[in-house]
Amino acid sequence: MSPHIVALLSGPDQKGLVSKVSGWIFDNGGNIIHADQHRDAEAGVFFQRVEWALDGDTTPTAVATSFQSFGDSIGMKTKVAIAGEKPKVAIFVSKFDHCFHDLILRWKAGEYPCEIALIISNHQTLRESARQYGIPFHHIPVSKANKADAEAEQLALLKQEGIDLVIMARYMQILSAIFLDTFGKPVINIHHSFLPAFAGARPYHQAHAKGVKLIGATAHYATPDLDQGPIIHQDVARITHRNSVDDLVRKGRDLEKFTLAQAVRWHLENRILVYGNKTVVFD
Repeated sequence: MSPHIVALLSGPDQKGLVSKVSGWIFDNGGNIIHADQHRDAEAGVFFQRVEWALDGDTTPTAVATSFQSFGDSIGMKTKVAIAGEKPKVAIFVSKFDHCFHDLILRWKAGEYPCEIALIISNHQTLRESARQYGIPFHHIPVSKANKADAEAEQLALLKQEGIDLVIMARYMQILSAIFLDTFGKPVINIHHSFLPAFAGARPYHQAHAKGVKLIGATAHYATPDLDQGPIIHQDVARITHRNSVDDLVRKGRDLEKFTLAQAVRWHLENRILVYGNKTVVFD
């Protein structure tokens, strides 16, 4: 199978962008496999995802570098990935294990083109599970008193392992602005409510107290503002007055697993473009 390149472009809308991109790919020996685009009419921003196959004599790395320069030359913010390359992923988790197991089992089944390189937790609860999966587990307790030191230790591990993506699989801690800025790579979080409703702690209890008829889960990129990052995916379930808080928690866990799993898949397949505090997700 010939190598594939995936490119994500965004920038000011202008005439001829699709033609310029497809022309460049043709001129450089590529064959477009899939292309999709979107225009935000209000903001005047153009978005495109394009995937193409290379001929046998072309080096994927050289093509990726060259296309990056081409994207810059036409005024587009450009991200280029080589299909088949597997980014290294770290999972942050606390005690709740439903998203943790779901992600790893999907990865073990070959659903995710990545390498889950390590697990970091502020509790020992899932150490044995990590050992059974064959993934290195690092216990780093976190408290108000040691938070800065704990994050420094986490960052050192991420740098040492060359981690490209952090997944917060119900990691019940807030990552500081310093952590996010220093890591400088995507962090995906799952929040157990339909944001922007019920941000912060105990959202199922908040939802039950409000008597809502829908509960949800939201996967988003983490930012320094709590539960305010660009939303990748959301899902909901109906509830009634008969449902207790425990019922909401049970229903919510299924939502959390699916919502996080889908968001991670889209990210790993290079289908997400972030602009401002929004995302464009190409199917």
